[in-house]
Amino acid sequence: MSVENPGQRAHDLARRLWPINRSLTGAGVVETLDILGETLSGLTLHKVPTGAELFDWTVPKEWAVKEAYIETPGGEKICDFAQNNLHLVGYSQPMDTTMPLASLQQHLHSLPDQPAAIPYVTSYYGQNWGFCLPDALRQELPEGDYRVCIDCQHFDGHLTYADLVVPGESDDEILFSTYVCHPSMANNELSGPVVAEALAQYVAEAGPRHYTYRFVFVPETLGALAYLSAHLDHLKSRVRAGFVLTCVGDERAWSYMPSRRGGTLADRAVLRACAELVVTPDTYSFLQRGSDERQYCAPGIDLPVCSLMRSKYGTYPEYHTSLDDLDFVTPAGLGQTIDAYARVIDILEANQFPRTLTLGEPQLGKRGLYSNLSKVGSAADAMTMRNLIAYADGSQDLITLADLFDCDVSDLAGLLAQLTQHGVMESKRQPC
Repeated sequence: MSVENPGQRAHDLARRLWPINRSLTGAGVVETLDILGETLSGLTLHKVPTGAELFDWTVPKEWAVKEAYIETPGGEKICDFAQNNLHLVGYSQPMDTTMPLASLQQHLHSLPDQPAAIPYVTSYYGQNWGFCLPDALRQELPEGDYRVCIDCQHFDGHLTYADLVVPGESDDEILFSTYVCHPSMANNELSGPVVAEALAQYVAEAGPRHYTYRFVFVPETLGALAYLSAHLDHLKSRVRAGFVLTCVGDERAWSYMPSRRGGTLADRAVLRACAELVVTPDTYSFLQRGSDERQYCAPGIDLPVCSLMRSKYGTYPEYHTSLDDLDFVTPAGLGQTIDAYARVIDILEANQFPRTLTLGEPQLGKRGLYSNLSKVGSAADAMTMRNLIAYADGSQDLITLADLFDCDVSDLAGLLAQLTQHGVMESKRQPC
């Protein structure tokens, strides 16, 4: 990657995106996508109108917030949306009223087990309102009358998403999908888009690629459904491997969420990359799914999509709280994930099905591929090449053989290139 410190660059981009209020719809999503488009030439925004049917779902009204806060009996402003956009329950209804503390408490959300954290709460499909605050502050609220101000609008508008297609030599595609719908949270939200941006740059800068790469930035769930609704036939016919980028910025863990059926090219490339990087991820069952793999792997859609994450959503205490911040997500964590997915890309690009062209073992010495001086250890020096020849019957790809030989796919690809040059071997992208 040409960027000297891609992890720091990604973290700087996350810091710029941090204050923006994102939700399923609204100006925050558009602003986020516009910023990503500054470095992603060709990123295209698409709009789906309110009321549009997306399979079994419907696009809701657009939501816009001007201001929101609570005023205490003493005149102090608390739960100020302008200070932290997690304070307001997502998609809250407009409100300007005064009420006693007992009535207000029914609309407050806090976490007694995490008294310093502001929880993330939404009500996309019900007419509710509320505020989120640290439990320590909630416990100190005095009796009296409180003014509630929520200056917002719900109106017919659009759901917005974006995509970027980086053409390759083939129409076969690799899909990367991430979401842009959460307010100020770093691992569960911003880590995905900034890693996707870095990977799109990596693909574009690397010169000719076999695969075409499709990068998708959508509001979670509904945006993925919108994208599938518009592109399902194309994706089903073209996508060979896909990945959901979420929770990819911390340094605590590695996590792997397989596709619903498992064993796809995407699954195998991720696991091969982990082996080569000496990373042992916590492996989860698809029964523990929770992000847009739910949509991409749904019955009837069945795209080959999996995820390599850092700390999986729902498993770390900062999840869906204000503690999921830019200290929890680090330049080092982002950089390691960028490196891991770059390795996945390189594996996919190198992967082929090799087939030996000779009957019987080829004579490598006359081709300069094997020492003509036989002595102890000389066979071991060429063992990987000989193993490749022995197993290259056209039915197994380099990922499978790298697993078998315990070596890097790039090493096998280099040997394959030598053997092909000398007429010993050929290869194809599909089983020979």
